[in-house]
Amino acid sequence: MSLLVPKAVVLLANVALVAIRAPHGQRSRSVPVVSSRKGVMETALLAFAFATFFIPFVWMLTAWLSFADYPLHPLTFGLGVEFLVVGLWLFWRSHADLGTNWSLTLEVRENHRLVTDGVYRKVRHPMYTSLLFFSIGQALALPNFVAGPAYLVAMVVMIVFRLSTEERLMLDTFGAEYEAYRSRTKRLMPGVW
Repeated sequence: MSLLVPKAVVLLANVALVAIRAPHGQRSRSVPVVSSRKGVMETALLAFAFATFFIPFVWMLTAWLSFADYPLHPLTFGLGVEFLVVGLWLFWRSHADLGTNWSLTLEVRENHRLVTDGVYRKVRHPMYTSLLFFSIGQALALPNFVAGPAYLVAMVVMIVFRLSTEERLMLDTFGAEYEAYRSRTKRLMPGVW
């Protein structure tokens, strides 16, 4: 299989990711922030995720990472595409369900409400799950040991270092309502964790 195919698929998937998020980002920025937990750690995590997002493009457009190339197997590529599609659908759905309650950083906006319906009925953080699926898909679809898993590394770091802070923000904001929601849902995978 030519490298043009995985490059094109991953490029289109990343364009779709940005296209899904852009209108939600514009809409949520129009709502004033009433509480923020954005600090040094949050800024560093977002910068790291942003940087790793572009590593596949470096691989696609330059030869800098060619030392880490390996032969692509069609089965691995097909599985990667499936993960990308599921990740993109869940990313779209979680943004649609959140509406203006979504924020790039750890913020609570004016008239913020706790969303517990749609995909949030089963898990508290489906957007993280979607990005985890997306990044696994990219790791499988790109035949490069650096560019493929780069975003997956960032997503795991985000989950490890950010998820608890986000949960504390929700608990501080919504109190017993969030505690009840937390008791009946899992963080990332329905029925698992």
